[in-house]
Amino acid sequence: MADDDQSLLERARLGQPEALEQLLERHQAQVYRFGLKMCRDPEDAKDVLQDTLLSVARNIPDFRGSSSISTWLYSVARSFCIKKRRKSKFAPREAPSSLDGAAEQVVDPDRTADEAMASKQVERALEMAIGSLEPMYREVLLLRDVEGLTAPEVARVTGASVQAVKSRLHRARLSVRAQIAPLLGIPTGLPAAEGTCPDVLELFSSHLEGDINAQICAQMEQHIEACPRCKGACDSLKRTLSLCHAAAPATQIPVAVQASVKVALRNLLTGTA
Repeated sequence: MADDDQSLLERARLGQPEALEQLLERHQAQVYRFGLKMCRDPEDAKDVLQDTLLSVARNIPDFRGSSSISTWLYSVARSFCIKKRRKSKFAPREAPSSLDGAAEQVVDPDRTADEAMASKQVERALEMAIGSLEPMYREVLLLRDVEGLTAPEVARVTGASVQAVKSRLHRARLSVRAQIAPLLGIPTGLPAAEGTCPDVLELFSSHLEGDINAQICAQMEQHIEACPRCKGACDSLKRTLSLCHAAAPATQIPVAVQASVKVALRNLLTGTA
């Protein structure tokens, strides 16, 4: 846990409301982002954010710091997302494209209009690909590849074993990669090397989790250098994961939502809720 978080947490547990409010405000964007991508509805994401922050505020004296504050927040947010899904009577609506805002805000002067349009198309495709995953796969991809938690941290959030998290993660990564690969501009239909190709996508994904020993890693690298097809496949997975990482700062909490949640939190802290 970062020193600043630790200091704020200690003061919050001593009953200093301003420290608690500052601590929760620091982490609210990640909670909203997770709720939006899991619930796929802005109104539900707002409810998840508010319910999560209020729940954590009520229970902060009982938090012992066995995990990071982020892990705890994700665990609480996940429980409210599950409740939202159970209460929903209809299929989720199409996910709002939270990445579009980032594409508009970050303007690359070296990109042509066609390149910018192609980039936005990839971003929309990524959003749709993540949204199409079943919740058990979507949550591990979001927590690991978008939010940057480790596999053991994801396991603590979801209540699954580390091995189950990694298995779901590999499947989610390959599914998303398959959907957006045609838009990445990486050549396809390339020739394969002589002999049988290993499952380089599974191996590369496992390598990212530290599950491939040095010998197998060296063999995989040697094969990729000699096999244009497998190199293209790995490049597309690398690009997919890079886009996932870039998605995190793209989602911002609407000003109206921030104001509403802040009022609810202050009402709780002042005893007027």
